[in-house]
Amino acid sequence: MAKNKTAYVCTECGQDYPRWQGQCSACQEWNTITEVRLGAATAARSGSFSGYAGAGSSEVKTLDQIDLNEVPRIASGFAEFDRVLGGGIVAGSAILIGGHPGAGKSTLLLQTLCQLAETLPALYVTGEESLQQVAMRAKRLGLPTGKLKMLSETNVDTICDVALREQPKIIVIDSIQVMHISDVQSSPGSVAQVRESAAFLTRFAKQHNIAIIMVGHVTKDGSLAGPKVLEHCIDCSVMFEGDSDSRYRTLRSHKNRFGAINELGVFAMTERGLREVANPSAIFLSRADEAASGSLVMVVWEGTRPLLVELQVLVDHSALANPRRVAVGMDSNRLAMLLAVMHRHGGLQMADQDVFVNVVGGVKVTETSADLTLLLAMLSSFRGEVLPRDLVVFGEVGLSGEIRPVPNGQERLVEAAKHGFRRAIVPIANAPKKAPSGMEIIGVSKLSEALTAL
Repeated sequence: MAKNKTAYVCTECGQDYPRWQGQCSACQEWNTITEVRLGAATAARSGSFSGYAGAGSSEVKTLDQIDLNEVPRIASGFAEFDRVLGGGIVAGSAILIGGHPGAGKSTLLLQTLCQLAETLPALYVTGEESLQQVAMRAKRLGLPTGKLKMLSETNVDTICDVALREQPKIIVIDSIQVMHISDVQSSPGSVAQVRESAAFLTRFAKQHNIAIIMVGHVTKDGSLAGPKVLEHCIDCSVMFEGDSDSRYRTLRSHKNRFGAINELGVFAMTERGLREVANPSAIFLSRADEAASGSLVMVVWEGTRPLLVELQVLVDHSALANPRRVAVGMDSNRLAMLLAVMHRHGGLQMADQDVFVNVVGGVKVTETSADLTLLLAMLSSFRGEVLPRDLVVFGEVGLSGEIRPVPNGQERLVEAAKHGFRRAIVPIANAPKKAPSGMEIIGVSKLSEALTAL
């Protein structure tokens, strides 16, 4: 018998090493390098499918000979899901969906496949649950169960053989962490098994033009579990986020070869399963009847659409030597930087104050358009003055106190006008020549001008 080769792989970044060491020199993490046994995964397989065949033909073409017709997409039945995927499920693509336990990954995919199975062949492969458990969930949700084909299997070779016999157009693998390949000697869930299983299924999807959706586990810090190479070999990576005690769930794309990244889809968890939220701004703007200081609405850009979100700030005197700086839904480092900008260019000293920031609705704001909103909300809470409820603010703040423009300013203002906002403080470069009907636009170029306008 041929001797199995051994490799040492970092579970955080996927870096390979010839021998074990305590720290990964690539990502600087400690105790993340594990030993994996490499079987004859690259050898030709004796089954009916050779998973390591090329994804396409070996014919060489020039760019002008390539057919530029739009790739047909499969509508999932959820407009929000299709938006995150870039317009629908692309045939032959490999999609990875991650999320915390209980977020609703299996529920979303079961609802999607039960609907799709009415018009095209679909296969749902469950490796963690029994067929009876899945059937009970489908019955509880009131889903059509007459057309969807089910398979309880964890061997990837067997799954591909069944797929060749059944000829489905879309396959769900729930989940990739429990799948294994016979040629790889490691246990299921190890780095080698997850990597080889995902690569095998991805090649199978592209060779036979079958869309495969894989469910992935997440680590305790919220990132996808398994080797980093897993995210490189698939076409689309989306995360299903939301606390188990919250009604709403968000689906966000982190990688998409067929559409925009950071696209956001919003769902509501009900007793009848997931229901899409067509107007998420209305949810995140469910403000209290009585106005309070430190509350201000901003317009963030998520993927291809604007989203109105309420930002709340609480500034209170601190009894600690080092006042607390807590930001939920925003970057804490950016909060510290903006506090310094406010002190230097706004004349407001909060070194002895605790500052707590919260983005309502559990939305994570990653763009810089929330800078000006955060500073004005901090001023409102510090002074104890209530801001107008029909005021919306957005803009990036530089270290010298200048207000920089943000992309898609006109679309943000139009969205705010649709929800009844009548006043806006925006960067002067984003102030349109013709404001939306019934809306007053105040363009500012410096932080001092914004404070004066407020």
